[in-house]
Amino acid sequence: MSDDLNARVGRLNDVLCAVNTLNWDARTQMPSGGAQTRGHQVATLMGIAREMILDRGMQDAVDAAGDDPAAVAVQEAINHHTRLPAELLRAQAEHATVAGAAWAQARETSDFALFQPHLEKVVSLARESAQALGYEGHPYDPMVQIYEPGETAASLGAFFDTLRAGILPVLDAARGRPAPRTDFLYRDYPPELQHRFAADTARALGYDFDRGRLDTAVHPFEVSFTRNDVRITSRWPRNYLPMSIFGSIHEVGHALYEQGVDPAHTRGAFATDMIGLYAVGGTSFGMHESQSRLLENHVGRSPAFWAAHFARLRDTFPQQLADVSEAEFVAAINRVEPGPIRVEADELTYDLHIMLRVRIEMALMDGSLAVADVAQVWREAMRDDLGVEITDDAQGCLQDVHWSSGYIGSFPTYTIGNATAAQLMAHFDATKPDIRAALERADTAPLRAALSDSVWQHGRARSRAQMLGALGAEANDPQPYLSYLKDKFTAVA
Repeated sequence: MSDDLNARVGRLNDVLCAVNTLNWDARTQMPSGGAQTRGHQVATLMGIAREMILDRGMQDAVDAAGDDPAAVAVQEAINHHTRLPAELLRAQAEHATVAGAAWAQARETSDFALFQPHLEKVVSLARESAQALGYEGHPYDPMVQIYEPGETAASLGAFFDTLRAGILPVLDAARGRPAPRTDFLYRDYPPELQHRFAADTARALGYDFDRGRLDTAVHPFEVSFTRNDVRITSRWPRNYLPMSIFGSIHEVGHALYEQGVDPAHTRGAFATDMIGLYAVGGTSFGMHESQSRLLENHVGRSPAFWAAHFARLRDTFPQQLADVSEAEFVAAINRVEPGPIRVEADELTYDLHIMLRVRIEMALMDGSLAVADVAQVWREAMRDDLGVEITDDAQGCLQDVHWSSGYIGSFPTYTIGNATAAQLMAHFDATKPDIRAALERADTAPLRAALSDSVWQHGRARSRAQMLGALGAEANDPQPYLSYLKDKFTAVA
């Protein structure tokens, strides 16, 4: 990439890192009264970022660079933002912070009515974006492609239909088996001790605290300000221990991806999402999610992991876990127990939560569902899909932060991540048996090395399909994931 183009993209990355900083602050420590002005601040910076992309000098620098892959990525961003009006981008950025504050209040009071007008505006702005960007199939298509390039409502529908058909028989069989003991998961666990255990676990998994930190948020997230400052958050409910453990491990998976990007990509086109306007090194939300779900589930829920870490957990909570064996704990964290909360869902029911959200998003985008009916449709679907009765909005349609942030189209990437994680592990099992052998000793170093080589180092230089293709796998192949679920939950029984 030419020096001029590199310098221009570097400055763009700086602006987007400043946006990330403001968003991190808004979700961790900003006073509630700052929401409206924070929205203006973020919108101003997002507008500046768009202007930098569409500056004539940026186009000249791209033209001079020819077919350089980085220049191709910048050209795609120029084409995207040429179609998307500046006032629409500003409206979305301004509304996101205000809607986020309204969502937090609505969630706290379990009152969807407080959030409804804000979600109506989110959906309206998303529809405007879809119209501006253009589509041939479904208005959902251009929205999901912001987060997962190449996917459409049709491709996702086929992928989800296959997964659903494969998951439901395994779920039906699992529901008929005796449930493991879980009472100890709901005892009183002091938040400060949860935080300490999570930090120690993150460090053991390879998270570099010299380039990161662990904070508290209503909804756990990871955020990057280049590979040299990658922060994670979690939450610490006193009466449900798995949330802090697996929420933290999940975010560590995201963070390892960002910390593992090749240093040569720092501030460059392959560490900057110039279409979604994020300072992020991961190539797509789905590939990013594959790293967090791989670490959370394939590693963090394994018996081998807890053979090495349960004693430390019991030392942290000696009274709460005095009567609990390692085997009982492992059985409890791998139980199949349909519930209302996505981030607390077991592996077997998790994707049904995602499918519900995607159905709602598609219906909101094509107008077949009104925002006012979301809460009721949610309750009915949870009853039909999982046999779960939703008794309040906080445990229903208000549980996720995504819609308040304007992330219409991002939910499919969680299931894409689950499938991709299984594909990666299936490949490693077939080609690098030393990885599985090391995991049996709770040693994640060989796995991290393989992920660094296959995924992390490339940043955004390769797509998810290209990285999987290099391993002989095809994107959105559901079979490795279905095999993993079947094998695991047959074995658990």
